Amino acid sequence: MKTLMLVRHAKSDWGQPGLADHDRPLNDRGLRDAPAMGVRLRERGAIPDAIVSSTALRAQTTAKLIATELGLDAASVELDDRLYGSSPQTILRVVGELDDEVVRAMIVAHNPGMADLAYDLTESIGEMPTCAVLELDFDIDEWVEVEFQAPVATRFDTPR
Repeated sequence: MKTLMLVRHAKSDWGQPGLADHDRPLNDRGLRDAPAMGVRLRERGAIPDAIVSSTALRAQTTAKLIATELGLDAASVELDDRLYGSSPQTILRVVGELDDEVVRAMIVAHNPGMADLAYDLTESIGEMPTCAVLELDFDIDEWVEVEFQAPVATRFDTPR
């Protein structure tokens, strides 16, 4: 059994004209929502063995704030530039490369790729609001199998 946790980055700040998209920080709501979602995950015992995040500042910050609330070292968040602006296929490629010793993995990335992947995997969840967490349990032994199996259970949570 493997659990894949898909997290869309928290709400970002658009208030700095000329700032590159990749460098946008979280806004105040995002800085509140990410730790709050980490607390919810911790209370449910949903602690990932691995966290992989987009290199975009807003995604990195989201991943590190959640990790801290989960009691994990923020420095343990792995960054993967393929997750910035990624398609569902690219996200699945990153998932498929995870060490199979990892039982629960969290991927922090962006829409529309996250929402499209959520729908591809569930056929029902087509919207991933900022800081949404979709947990998918798969009856598989290897991460590469995720794209070929339907989840046996799903949990969906948003900050609002």
